Amino acid sequence: MSNIAVIGLGAMGKPIARNLVKAGHDVVVWNRSDVPADELVAAGARRAASLAEAMHSPVVFSVLSDDRAVTETFIDSGVLTRTPGGTVHVNLATISTDLARRAAAAHAEHGVGYVAAPVFGRVPVAEAGALNILAAGEPGLIDRVQPLFDVIGSRTWRLGDRPEQANIVKILGNYLIACAIQSLGEAVSLAAGTGVNPGQFVELLTSTLFPGAVYAGYGSAIAEQRYQPAGFTTALGRKDLHLALDAANDHDIRLPTGELLRAVFDQAIADGRGADDWAVIAEQQPR
Repeated sequence: MSNIAVIGLGAMGKPIARNLVKAGHDVVVWNRSDVPADELVAAGARRAASLAEAMHSPVVFSVLSDDRAVTETFIDSGVLTRTPGGTVHVNLATISTDLARRAAAAHAEHGVGYVAAPVFGRVPVAEAGALNILAAGEPGLIDRVQPLFDVIGSRTWRLGDRPEQANIVKILGNYLIACAIQSLGEAVSLAAGTGVNPGQFVELLTSTLFPGAVYAGYGSAIAEQRYQPAGFTTALGRKDLHLALDAANDHDIRLPTGELLRAVFDQAIADGRGADDWAVIAEQQPR
């Protein structure tokens, strides 16, 4: 039995909190809007009256959307000044490496532990408690929260003692997915243009040369032009692409494919496809 808070109850935060409740943990939840918290209270969680109250839990998981949300919630709000020393904050968000460093420093200044733990896996994977967790931070802190990781994930990958190491791995994973979507879109467009059945083409590729969730899942979405409901939106994909390009720039490394993808994502957003699944960037290919 553990006392843990979950902050941020969006598409990923809700199943993570629900699995912790099901595992018998004492879970406190906080969200800016009430409805997601209502659902989890009905499932057995307790509602925190404020962010500061949630931060009084020994372990805090946060599942927020981007750099801005993390900065506003944990750094600019001053909540860390009111957080008890010894609390461990586990940040599951995909954020920039720069913010990861700033967040680690801000937490350390107030005696609050900080672990970066972004995840690989969509909502159904989160619901099944089978996420891959990319963890970085002080080893002792990761040891402390490992039993909770075992509830929400199938494997924890320990990537280093600096939080930004986990964030760069998540950013690069998403970058490679975007590259795969782009190449799939090009190949499916050419196959369809020559009269090959797109669905059969994707089935052939994913059964032989490119088995795996990325090519199979996104390949079928592209072949069927199926972009709703979105498992991961184009807007979020563009955000993560920019995180990769920014990190590369910081290290004087070029990502030529990333520069191409920037234009593709920008055009998809301009075409009003920001809320569609990011597989929709394949529609930028001529048909």
